[in-house]
Amino acid sequence: MTQQEMEEIYLRHHASVYRLAYAYCKNREEAEDLTSEVFLKRFAYEKPFADSQHETAWIMRVTVNLAKDLLKSFRYRFSVPLDDADQTFELEEESEVWHAVMNLPAKYRSVIHLYYYEGYSAAEIANLTDCSETAVQTQLYRARGLLKKTLGEEFLI
Repeated sequence: MTQQEMEEIYLRHHASVYRLAYAYCKNREEAEDLTSEVFLKRFAYEKPFADSQHETAWIMRVTVNLAKDLLKSFRYRFSVPLDDADQTFELEEESEVWHAVMNLPAKYRSVIHLYYYEGYSAAEIANLTDCSETAVQTQLYRARGLLKKTLGEEFLI
């Protein structure tokens, strides 16, 4: 793989990988580390993909797997997270919604992120997370219910 090919892959997928990693670990430094690890794995992977959608699915799946591994790790479970700098938002509501999503349990946070922020369908999320489509739909339903309790009716889609 040439340097230019690696740069193109990185530029195409970096933002999505980082956001997904951050949705899992809620820590900027850990998300950056996971993002780097995902791209190291991608660049070491030699087999060709059928098309760019397969490559994207592979990259997102690796991100999910690495994030889950991190959450299960001894180091992560028994460490005190560093405080992240506040993110800036154009509207106050965006900040409130973002914080509410980040306070969801990891399994709900990830499906909400993939569905609303990345634009994946429930079937695609099921494929990425090794769950059934029904399980993903149930997690989306429950996550929306938790967000409804937290944010109130005016924020619902």
